[in-house]
Amino acid sequence: MGASTTLNDLHRRSVEVILAGQSPAGGYVASPTFPPYAFSWLRDGSFIADAMSRIGEVESAETFFDWVARIVDGDLGFEARYTLDGGRDPTDWPHHQHDGWGLWLWAVRTHCERHGRPHRWRSAAERTARYVETVREQPCVDWWEERTGVHAATLACIAAGLDDGLDLSAAEDRLDASLLVLPFLGFEPVDVSALVSAGGGVHRHLEDTFYGGGEWLLLTAMLGLAEPARGRECLDWIAAHADPDGLLPEQSQDHLLHPDSYRTWVEQWGPPPSPLLWAHAMFLTLAHELDR
Repeated sequence: MGASTTLNDLHRRSVEVILAGQSPAGGYVASPTFPPYAFSWLRDGSFIADAMSRIGEVESAETFFDWVARIVDGDLGFEARYTLDGGRDPTDWPHHQHDGWGLWLWAVRTHCERHGRPHRWRSAAERTARYVETVREQPCVDWWEERTGVHAATLACIAAGLDDGLDLSAAEDRLDASLLVLPFLGFEPVDVSALVSAGGGVHRHLEDTFYGGGEWLLLTAMLGLAEPARGRECLDWIAAHADPDGLLPEQSQDHLLHPDSYRTWVEQWGPPPSPLLWAHAMFLTLAHELDR
């Protein structure tokens, strides 16, 4: 197949994977085949719903927004993730994480603007906005649930959700590829070139030992969105890492930062997650933006 046909096939497959991974209640599973990821994260889900909104899968996006609104209206707290039917996550993974709630506010608002839809989630959104305003500079876990602090990416997600300015004066100064969300949300970019591998994929951070510290597909898509001149290169890189069934993994093992740690994670949790719905969503978003 030609390159364009391959990308078209992966586009169609990505939509299929996301729809298959959305529960009837509306939550998107992080990964359907990787037990630790059998939940719906607010962050992952908001990026996924945004991608589906961009490509015209309005019902899927709005079903996720409904799922979140029921959680808010049900007084289930503002936590990092929930079960697919909208219940509390009983695991001991960190629950104190603010970025996903800011992203939900941003995704709902931009969806309504994009499609001229009524904002039927306004009550839940107003409650969420009041919450994130009170916690925006309070320490929480980062995107990767590894470090507690005040993170630039979290502040950007909240600022985008509240539709106001970004103040990074309280954020820790740390090189992390989550910084790629800043230009994606309309803020000034930060240089993360030190995290781009020789092969073109993007690592999370230089200390990453999770599955050896591979290149993450969703971060490579964010790089392409931040730097449109290399967007097609990033899109092709992602497509080249799809398996024969068109499934996109969380990360690639082409250029591991810490290869000695890879086997430890495989022995503990099995192979790296695949498919990862967030990876498929960012592929769709990058492809859509490049085609505009």
